[in-house]
Amino acid sequence: MDATATVTPFSTLIRTASHEQHTEAETSTFMSDLLGGRLGVDAYTRYTEQLWFVYRALEEGADALRDDPVAGPFIQPELMRSTELERDLAHLRGADWREGVEPLPATAAYADRVAECARTWPAGYIAHHYTRYLGDLSGGQIIRDKAEKTWGFERKGDGVRFYVFEEITNPAAFKRGYRELLDAVNADDLEKQRIVEECKRAFALNTAVFRELGEVFPLSA
Repeated sequence: MDATATVTPFSTLIRTASHEQHTEAETSTFMSDLLGGRLGVDAYTRYTEQLWFVYRALEEGADALRDDPVAGPFIQPELMRSTELERDLAHLRGADWREGVEPLPATAAYADRVAECARTWPAGYIAHHYTRYLGDLSGGQIIRDKAEKTWGFERKGDGVRFYVFEEITNPAAFKRGYRELLDAVNADDLEKQRIVEECKRAFALNTAVFRELGEVFPLSA
């Protein structure tokens, strides 16, 4: 084999391999209706609640992985979202927002899988970390903009703080650095393929949440 042959960077591989699942999640009926302004703030609130369960699993698992040789480099405090989600939910539901907040079955399955990877498979945890945080830094900004315009939230204020990364002043540079971490991930080719498959699973779990939210908030015919 030609030693100078170009090897596809892992960050490119993971993005292209999961493109189909990513598109399916982005174009779900629920998200299309939400971004199209066809659903009320109650749907946005319920969606935010579901995010909280997933991010709580992601971030409770992060502490134990800080020194892990595979997942450790990805644990960056400026990404953490749980506190912002809790501020948003206090704004959306009131100070006692925790009462009555329940995960949908698909959300519980998603959060359980994230927690399982955090406990037992650090490389798999990276797949969930990547699909969530890089998505928030990119497409999440579209949701923030739509939410501000549709429901009148203060720009980058309470209700949309989840989408505001105050400690990341240059998102493009941050994403570039994150992709470099992926390219340098401490895993062999077989493990990288398993990470890609887990990435696809993460998008599928996310799509299942959208599907159930769509059943809770159907548009009347």
